[in-house]
Amino acid sequence: MSESPPSASFAQIGDVLRRHQSFVLLSHVRPDGDAIGSQLGLGFALLAAGKTVRLFNEDGLPESLAFLPGSERIERPPSEPVDAEVVIALDTATRPRLGEGCLYAVSRVKLWLNIDHHISNPHYADLNLIDATSPATGEILYELILALGLPLPDESRDALYVAVSTDTGSFQYPSTTAKTYDMAADLIRRGLDVGTLNSNTYDNHPYRRLELLRALLNTLERSPDGLLAHWTLCETTRRELAICADDSEGLIDVIRAIRGVQLAVFFEELPDATTRVSMRSKDRRYDVCQIAAQFGGGGHSLAAGIRMPEPLDAAKARVLAAIQQRIAEVLIESTKS
Repeated sequence: MSESPPSASFAQIGDVLRRHQSFVLLSHVRPDGDAIGSQLGLGFALLAAGKTVRLFNEDGLPESLAFLPGSERIERPPSEPVDAEVVIALDTATRPRLGEGCLYAVSRVKLWLNIDHHISNPHYADLNLIDATSPATGEILYELILALGLPLPDESRDALYVAVSTDTGSFQYPSTTAKTYDMAADLIRRGLDVGTLNSNTYDNHPYRRLELLRALLNTLERSPDGLLAHWTLCETTRRELAICADDSEGLIDVIRAIRGVQLAVFFEELPDATTRVSMRSKDRRYDVCQIAAQFGGGGHSLAAGIRMPEPLDAAKARVLAAIQQRIAEVLIESTKS
């Protein structure tokens, strides 16, 4: 793998933010807490600094994040290109993940910034601030906002907390550092209502999410050695339960938490007969980003995803074969050491 180009400095990003007035902030399709939280966090900081800001997402605001203050500013991309000076892509590993509608809406904008924490990010903008050691894009933005002396209004405070909390599994994942806890403590000192935000984030799911979990458990399979667990969401189940895109968010952690399981995989049949694959690992020897890269996907060593242009059964067979191959390689490596 070739070395990535150097990341932009906070000062370089700050220079762009100071010199320009109008911004469009984008995040990836099927947005999660870090995607939406990052848009709101930086967006409201820029608004408070007197900038003109619009927040586009291809799929719009997920129902599960509508509690965030200011979230009504998240809009689907307009049908015609907009006039703005700068596009900022947030928490999005590759440009196509922004969605065709968003890309068309910003097609006239000349200057691009890319702020992200995915190791697989190919640095697709004019300035790229990529920190793969950060547990969430929200944490990068928190540090950026403070370093540049930008305002941190309440909307930004709450959004950045949710961004980091959701991408660290509520501060449980190995990527969580002392800096992450320091950030949370600082946001609480700034007036964050941690109890209410956590309740809205983790204890406020629609009943259909439980129905989805029940359906997924009925498809659960585990490898004979107990290292791999996977389940499948078929399109028929999605239609029967009227599942929304974010209803499955975080459910993979249920099988990731099984004792002895090192790799968890969620296969999802999509309406266009393609397949979405989400993977989680508890052991960096089973680097799911490297496995995903074999199929055009990416992410992090412990969390990655793929969008495969093939039917569910074929995609499932290929991915499981690649995972089993890696498990065999790790076994051989461990016997040599």
